[in-house]
Amino acid sequence: MKKTPIKTIVAIGIGAAIFFVLGRFVAIPSPIPNTTINIQYAVLALFAVMYGPVAGLLIGLIGHTLIDLSWGSPWWSWIIASAVVGLVIGFAAKKIDLESGNFGKKEIITFNVVQIIANAVAFLLVAPGLDILIYAEPADKVFAQGIFAGIMNAVSVAIVGTLLMIAYAKTRTKKGSLSKE
Repeated sequence: MKKTPIKTIVAIGIGAAIFFVLGRFVAIPSPIPNTTINIQYAVLALFAVMYGPVAGLLIGLIGHTLIDLSWGSPWWSWIIASAVVGLVIGFAAKKIDLESGNFGKKEIITFNVVQIIANAVAFLLVAPGLDILIYAEPADKVFAQGIFAGIMNAVSVAIVGTLLMIAYAKTRTKKGSLSKE
């Protein structure tokens, strides 16, 4: 299935909406202040792999902005970090073709290496770095939050995201699987 600009725009809207709902209403409290355990990054990962880096970036950006606005005001450092996760995972789309119905061991490993890198960059560098630059937050606090969030997001994406991609790939017809009778 070819991804048209219209399908990508619709996917961005749906992905951002799902990201918002999961992030707003399914966030699990954590022992780290102002940090939750989330599963919306698994959905972000699925959409980013399916629709590419721009869609991933926009889903993370829009979805996280909506979450923050629903609580009061946007926290731009973490919104940008969510966008970075979608962008980086979206680049995995070049190595993973879910539409072909193939999501085996090699693709699972590739996906998880990429998503771990994405979460590390976003939550160990971008979010804490911008918290310090934009909001003058104490480094020890924001790095504790970032480390916890990065690990928890990577774990949730590894489990839920991988399962979503396996399930989606199974709905696709594998190339060469149809034969003439």
